[in-house]
Amino acid sequence: MIKFEVDQDFQTGSLILLNKPYNWTSFDLVRKIKSKIKYKYDFKKIKVGHAGTLDPLATGLMIVCTGKLTKRIDTYQSQVKEYIATLQLGSTTPSFDLETEIDGTYPTDHINKALLDEILKEFLGEIRQRPPIYSAIKIDGKRAYKYARKGQAVEIKEKVLVIDEIEIINFEKDVLKIRVVCSKGTYIRALARDIGSRLGSGAHLVALERTRIGEFKTDQALEIEDFVSYLDNL
Repeated sequence: MIKFEVDQDFQTGSLILLNKPYNWTSFDLVRKIKSKIKYKYDFKKIKVGHAGTLDPLATGLMIVCTGKLTKRIDTYQSQVKEYIATLQLGSTTPSFDLETEIDGTYPTDHINKALLDEILKEFLGEIRQRPPIYSAIKIDGKRAYKYARKGQAVEIKEKVLVIDEIEIINFEKDVLKIRVVCSKGTYIRALARDIGSRLGSGAHLVALERTRIGEFKTDQALEIEDFVSYLDNL
């Protein structure tokens, strides 16, 4: 766990590792940190940013930078990331996760460990992936999810990315749990969609945790309550 000194200089720049809570947006976390630091030190303004957005329904490691260290956000953001993802096979949703309702169900009796091993190998290395319409990607200056929530169809271009590792952690009763090590820009929801498509069963994401960014891991991260408590007790 990261230890903070009493004379921590947030204006000069601090790197804070946090475990993003479920149902919080990445911006919620940044806003909370920023407001607590401003209140504690009576700052009129302070730069606070994060390296790598997590969906509200995802949990796990977030790197938050303050002050002059925000200039290094792009460096942290470009590092390899690791996720633990849980996929529900046999059904799909428009958002590829639990944000939206199931819109299709498909057979899964043909899926076994051997087939999973074969299909997952196809996603190793450099691949092309089309990001979800329910995402923060900008299209003509507007976030894609805003079009999606209004039922408006838009085209999102494919991206080239790299999957370094995919490991099956558990497979039982149409629920597949995998560990994924990948490059910047990978949408694990889209990976779930594509795996389900290749299996001929459909799939959507039911849980996601980011466990590593570069050299930083979740076991080094603070809960938001711990960081708030730290500031309150200075």
